[in-house]
Amino acid sequence: MTAPQRRDLLELLDDRHPCRSTLVTSQLPVEHWHDAIGDPTLADAILDRLVHNAYRITLKGESMRKRRAAPTA
Repeated sequence: MTAPQRRDLLELLDDRHPCRSTLVTSQLPVEHWHDAIGDPTLADAILDRLVHNAYRITLKGESMRKRRAAPTA
């Protein structure tokens, strides 16, 4: 993420944190989010707001796109 993107995401989450729910979906494993966000201090602040009182659902199994794709002959 760029510096402005990090600041915008933190501002958005900070505004929503006390009064609104936020749904986040990602194909990037949670353990890689700090690296993807970039700045360690802002990453901690962003992730703190995301995981506080969060429900985490990890889906396992084959991709639905792969399962529904037509078999190639």
